[in-house]
This record gives sequence, structure tokens and C-alpha cells, in this order.
Amino acid sequence: MTIVIAPEGGDDIAAIADAVARAFGRADEALLVEALRQSGDLAVSLVARDDRAIVGHIAFQPLTLDPPPSTPLVAMSLAPVSVLPDHHRRGIGTALIRAGLEKLTSMGCDIVFVLGDPGYYGRFGFRAETALPFSVPWAGPHFQALRLSNRPLPSAAELAYPAAFFGGVA
Repeated sequence: MTIVIAPEGGDDIAAIADAVARAFGRADEALLVEALRQSGDLAVSLVARDDRAIVGHIAFQPLTLDPPPSTPLVAMSLAPVSVLPDHHRRGIGTALIRAGLEKLTSMGCDIVFVLGDPGYYGRFGFRAETALPFSVPWAGPHFQALRLSNRPLPSAAELAYPAAFFGGVA
């Protein structure tokens, strides 16, 4: 079986919702992806396909910093990454994350944030220490960041996530 990573297409929306809901065993994350899409906050959306169907998905959203840094900084959030349960441990999540980070780098993104397992995301270079200067409601050891550029980071800033993360659509 060959897995192909590609940007989502217009005909993929229902299959993405189904795959994300099945991956998490609930609809919450699929509803988040759709709310981000509807609000225009889905900056990057990639799918993983096998020969027959979508078996994984990853989404990235833009973040804003308060106060805005003196040097412009492009910040994104990775959420969620989904792989169908019967396709786990085949490298699909890794392929989605690597393809997503490559796309963000090509777009000029400076830093990416994720809330997740440090053991898993640490393999890609995400570190809780890198996220320490940034304030979010869920700060802690599972809130991590990965620098994609050498632009200077602020010594402190609050990150604003899209309204969809809080149950709303902007």
C-alpha cells in the first residue's frame, strides 16, 4: 500500500470529517476542523491517502501574538493530526507532520506550536522550553513549540488562537 500526502481538495471535506472523527473516536476534532475551515483559519490542510481512501489528516492554523513583536513573526498551531486506528504504526502521522512542517517552512512560518505528547512530538524537534515565553490557557509540559527560522522570538507574548478553539467562529 502506497500512502500519498496531498493538500485537501474540495471533494475531500466529508471524508476528512469522517476520518478525523474515527481517528479520535468522537466528533469534536472533526467539528473543530470544519469550524476552522468555515472561519478561514485553516492555513494548511493535508490528507494522507492509501489506494482507496483518506486515512489521515493534519491541520495548521495561524496564531497572533500580543503584543505584536517588533520584527514580524509568523506563528502557526498544529491541530489536529489524525490517523485512522487501523492505520496506526505505519508512519502516516510522521509523514503528515513532516509534510506539514515542510509546507510551513516554504510559506515563511517562523514557529509552530502543538499541545500533545512530548515523547511523540519531541521526535520532530518540538520542545516545551521553546514555548515557555508564550502564554496560553493550556501552558504546561505538553505545550511545545518548534522554531522553523532564526528570526528573533519575543521574550514574552500571549498567543491568540482562532475562535474555533473556544467553541466559536470568528
